[in-house]
Amino acid sequence: MEVYPGVFVSNTATEEFVPDPEVNGEVHVLCSVPGVDAGMSRFRGEPWTEPVVYTTPGRETLLVLEGEAHIEIEGGPTLDLKAGDLASIPAGSVTTWRVTPPFKEFWVLA
Repeated sequence: MEVYPGVFVSNTATEEFVPDPEVNGEVHVLCSVPGVDAGMSRFRGEPWTEPVVYTTPGRETLLVLEGEAHIEIEGGPTLDLKAGDLASIPAGSVTTWRVTPPFKEFWVLA
């Protein structure tokens, strides 16, 4: 929520998520301004049967808040992340994600 021009506030416990069909989950956008997007994604329910392939539109920096993620970066390393882990992935990276629900992450695209 924009509480003042250019000042955005939310909470990790928010239930204000909307469907995100691009990654088969839900998203809560904190802010979307020229040059930066920030928010949270979550995945609930059954474990994924198929991985999600996602190309990062900008440098993606993420903090895992809940659950675990196995992220394969094409031509690069494989990341096994759990709650409390931070990662930063270069723009344009082709990534293959497998998450263990419930999963929640905070992300920044810049």
